[in-house]
Amino acid sequence: MKLNQKRRVFLKGSVAASTVGLAVGAGLLTPATVLAAWNESAFHAKSVDEAIKAAAGAPVTEPSDKITIKAPDIAENGAVVPVSVVADMDGVDSITLLVEKNATPLSAIFHLPKGTLPDVSTRVKMGKTGDVIAVVKAGGKLYSARKGVKVTIGGCGG
Repeated sequence: MKLNQKRRVFLKGSVAASTVGLAVGAGLLTPATVLAAWNESAFHAKSVDEAIKAAAGAPVTEPSDKITIKAPDIAENGAVVPVSVVADMDGVDSITLLVEKNATPLSAIFHLPKGTLPDVSTRVKMGKTGDVIAVVKAGGKLYSARKGVKVTIGGCGG
């Protein structure tokens, strides 16, 4: 009986794999339809203003104390700097993270579905000491906040 059960599991797995293979072959299931859209111009922008304009539609933001950025004051390893952003406002559509002194400042764009808590966390790469900027789009307006992070060289405070 045990051999019969293994045979059934094998046959079910084979049928499932064949079905997926046929769907991919017929063009009904493609990896491209699963991937999120990539805003190429925003991620290749060379300045903060260009990146904000390409990502959010306008380079002008209004500073807001309702945006909290949590990041270390001193990052010993600029390759992995933990950053969290919380926006205490209603109707947040997106949160965009930028690193001011990077060659390409845009680090991440988070599109938030309606009703989602505007609280995101990630790790960013920082080439040198500078500001981490959060741009929040809410109610059709752009708001921003900045947090300075000192990146040490080799972890020795240089």
